[in-house]
Amino acid sequence: MAMPRVTLAGTGGEAVALDDLGSRRTVIYLYPMTGRPGVATPDGWDEIPGARGCTTEACDFRDHHRDLLSAGASGVFGLSSQDTDYQREAVERLHLPFPMLADPDLLLARALNLPTFEAGGMRLYKRLTLIVRDGGIEHVFYPVFPPNEHAGQVLAWLRETAH
Repeated sequence: MAMPRVTLAGTGGEAVALDDLGSRRTVIYLYPMTGRPGVATPDGWDEIPGARGCTTEACDFRDHHRDLLSAGASGVFGLSSQDTDYQREAVERLHLPFPMLADPDLLLARALNLPTFEAGGMRLYKRLTLIVRDGGIEHVFYPVFPPNEHAGQVLAWLRETAH
């Protein structure tokens, strides 16, 4: 399936065209939202299946980042509907070695009919991961569980399918 022509803002100030990421595999993990210290999560957050675990998932991708690149990924991006400023705080606080992409208008969700849900008056992505290569979607991980082990699952897949 072709990756749609969607360009999103990254936390490093770059504009990232998702359909033009190159010939090597790029990992894009989509997640609902990262929490921020001192800011309450939406009411009922812990009862929403799959909502909890965004920070631990980001840390898992951080901890596996070098291995993912060694296994053939050209890069890793986190993607949510949160704005760039919110994501930038998470990148800095969690010491993430990769950028986050902001999709507050859910452009990718609309283009690919991706699953979302509503919480606290916000429309959020359900957790999933896309492996993008040569302008197409090579593989989709969905559902993602448990989030704190997901980067290891992606790493295993990259190693198993290395060309």
